[in-house]
Amino acid sequence: MTSGVKWNEDYADPQSDVAQFSRHEPEPGVDITVSYMRQLESEAEPGTKWVYKTGETNLIGVLASSASGKTLSEYLSEKVWKPFGMEQDATWLLGSTGHEISGCCVQAATRDYARFGLFIMGGGLVDGEPVLPEGWIAEATTKQADIGKPGAGYGYQWWTLDDGAYIAQGIFGQAIFIDPKRRLVIASNGNWPQATDRQGDQGEERLAFFRQVQKAIDREAQR
Repeated sequence: MTSGVKWNEDYADPQSDVAQFSRHEPEPGVDITVSYMRQLESEAEPGTKWVYKTGETNLIGVLASSASGKTLSEYLSEKVWKPFGMEQDATWLLGSTGHEISGCCVQAATRDYARFGLFIMGGGLVDGEPVLPEGWIAEATTKQADIGKPGAGYGYQWWTLDDGAYIAQGIFGQAIFIDPKRRLVIASNGNWPQATDRQGDQGEERLAFFRQVQKAIDREAQR
């Protein structure tokens, strides 16, 4: 999210990049993400400015799919979903050129989102064997960029907290909260009336709930 590419993530703005992406007419034979992203202008030197951009997560998905030679759904199913024992099948929405929209749009059971949290908290292991490169989770869940909010930051696709916890956040309130110190995973559904990437007061209320669970665990440990 520090590429320096100019991007507007405002979901209420019909002229934002997230809105225009869904209406974009891709070039013939080119994935919609690549077609849209490569037309954008730069506004800062890479590594100097953090701006949340769903388009960059979409682009990561294109790269992962191209490198593996499989759809993201197939790759996720093969590497994590089936071997880790998820309870139900999941679905993933496709863009206009037939590729999964990797910055969003996975529909799965809440318990399976929690299982995914356990997978990450456990080091990305399946039957004791690593699925992810050594050290990646530690780097990904550590603050790599300042987002202008005290006590919080952004890693590699994870929102980080300075106490060591980290979160996957959805724009309608969905979340996977992971606190390795307390061995805690919370998966929450979302029902916010308006989409938002910066979370605002509703995000603070949700975080306050997670904090209360942490305190409850601490109280229980002291008994």
